[in-house]
Amino acid sequence: MFISNREPDPDRVFNYDIYAVRVANGAIRRVTDTASAEYQPTWSPDGRLIAYLGTRRSLTSSETTMEDSHVWVVDADGRNRQELGGSIDNRQRNVRWASDGQSLYFTVQARGNVHLFQLPTSGGSPRMTVIDRGRVGAWSVADNGAIAYTFTAPSGPAELYMRHDGSSEPLTSLNAELLAERVTAEVEAFTFSSFDDRPIEAFLTKPVDLDSANRHPLVVMIHGGPHGQQGAAFNLTAQVYAGLGWATLMVNYRGSTGYGQELTDAIFKDQNGGEAKDVMAGVDAALDRYRWLDGSRLVIEGGSYGGQLTNWIITQTERFRAAIPRASISNLISFNYMAYYHDYLAVEFGAYPHENGIIDLLWERSPIRYARSVTTPTMLVHGENDNDVPIAEAEQFYIALKDVGVEAVMVRYPREGHGIREAAHQVDLLERSIAWYERHF
Repeated sequence: MFISNREPDPDRVFNYDIYAVRVANGAIRRVTDTASAEYQPTWSPDGRLIAYLGTRRSLTSSETTMEDSHVWVVDADGRNRQELGGSIDNRQRNVRWASDGQSLYFTVQARGNVHLFQLPTSGGSPRMTVIDRGRVGAWSVADNGAIAYTFTAPSGPAELYMRHDGSSEPLTSLNAELLAERVTAEVEAFTFSSFDDRPIEAFLTKPVDLDSANRHPLVVMIHGGPHGQQGAAFNLTAQVYAGLGWATLMVNYRGSTGYGQELTDAIFKDQNGGEAKDVMAGVDAALDRYRWLDGSRLVIEGGSYGGQLTNWIITQTERFRAAIPRASISNLISFNYMAYYHDYLAVEFGAYPHENGIIDLLWERSPIRYARSVTTPTMLVHGENDNDVPIAEAEQFYIALKDVGVEAVMVRYPREGHGIREAAHQVDLLERSIAWYERHF
């Protein structure tokens, strides 16, 4: 079984459907024929049903979709298609069958966490199987219903757990020696009213040496996506910053997942708009809530869409002493025509750049247009093999900043794609980031 886009123009209409292959003779049969997209199909144990993740809308992207995907089930012959996960108004992932074929397991993003749910195929209410504060990663279910899963709690990196008969037990303690010698910083969630009174949740990682009589710098760390989320799960970079006496703020701005479809949709045709204002409103809310924060020592960073927002925000304000955008977009027009998934902006803005005046809006929302307004020292970071966001996006912003006299540094990592993976590069980036901030605090 596989998914395939068989549209007449697959580069313009991104629509995956499910196909089945008869092993005996290689015959291919189409199972679904919808205007929406289907992902991750999996056979039921008896071969009579197919579970999959799907959307209702007709316009989706290869890398992101504004619509939260939900769990669906369809008969093996393509009949009786049902959306089972519609009662859960959050993004669902990694659907798998229970061994008896009577229920499905899948992960759900919710308020900065990733939980594991179980849902009967006959209908009824979903059962929250793993709902601890943190993030479920890889997992599998045994025939007896026992669940092995990795979980990242606020207190440390991921460990392996076993859940059975309603209780969970850790199977590994891979980081016990490391954590025994260090203090893990506290992560506190809070909700604030943004510029338009919309409630937005944020997470603050506190310095490990917090002294309310002193003032601590604040690092604003922006997640990517834009349809993603941050939460209380252990974040190595934020913990290192906490060890240096710095606080880290993570804002789940409009467009984020985990808060229902309405919040995810709130960014439509508004990139570098309301969500940037959410981030800045979160900064003000944090400064008001935590009086030990030093509002004169603010820095900002983010990766991918978080890098794009970092670029945008420093064109709109002089409040930050330093910035580190990683794998960032600076020019929405050039990005659209260089990235390998050029339909992404059509999803986010409702039309392709050459339609309905969208190209003018893309230029209006491109950080590079406002480069002359930047005063923040900026260290741009990019992988040389990034196909998601080509390195030219960072290069042109770097050149623009240099042209207008802004202190700027360009850090290029060989062999790296959309994100820094090699351990030596990760250490190098962390050390460079610390040095960049310390230089400008």
